[in-house]
Amino acid sequence: MIRVGLTGGIGSGKSTVARCFQEFGIPVYYADDEAKKLMHSSKVIRKRLVSEFGDAVYEKNELNRQYLASLIFNDPEKLKTINSIVHPEVRNHFARWVKKQDAPYVIQENAILLENDFRTQFDCIILVIAPEQLKMERLIQKGIKKEDILNRMKNQWPDERKILLADFLIENVDLKHTRQQVKELHKKLLNFSL
Repeated sequence: MIRVGLTGGIGSGKSTVARCFQEFGIPVYYADDEAKKLMHSSKVIRKRLVSEFGDAVYEKNELNRQYLASLIFNDPEKLKTINSIVHPEVRNHFARWVKKQDAPYVIQENAILLENDFRTQFDCIILVIAPEQLKMERLIQKGIKKEDILNRMKNQWPDERKILLADFLIENVDLKHTRQQVKELHKKLLNFSL
């Protein structure tokens, strides 16, 4: 089974592209969603986060995401610390998830796949790109504050740097064209998996 990494900057439309692959019956592991679940359910992660950042990380037995975001998006060292706690658990969870799948290939959607040097865990990388202005518009429409968008963007590599490490590009500007690109890439990936 081929392992495919799907990545792109915030607002590029990674999740939209991932859902297009799911329409072809391809299992998709959403790393950010799974990380959030693990931060709630994993006793190992909880213990280490509280030890590192204090009891305020969990409020009423729930992850205090707003507090955590305020810590990490303004402090690269704290972001590294959280990543060092959460990412190994996500990696292990993904490996267990892959074993349960029955498909020619699987996809992991992960915004910071290249930034965290996860490339070696995959047989190929798909990079989703879109113009900066379009990314910004999409995120503002979702209700995300411009300041928060810029803080997240500064923790991600620019597309120009990611393109050098990607095996395939999907330009996500027009949904009809995006679907066509996914369809063509799906055929290629099926051929690779034979």
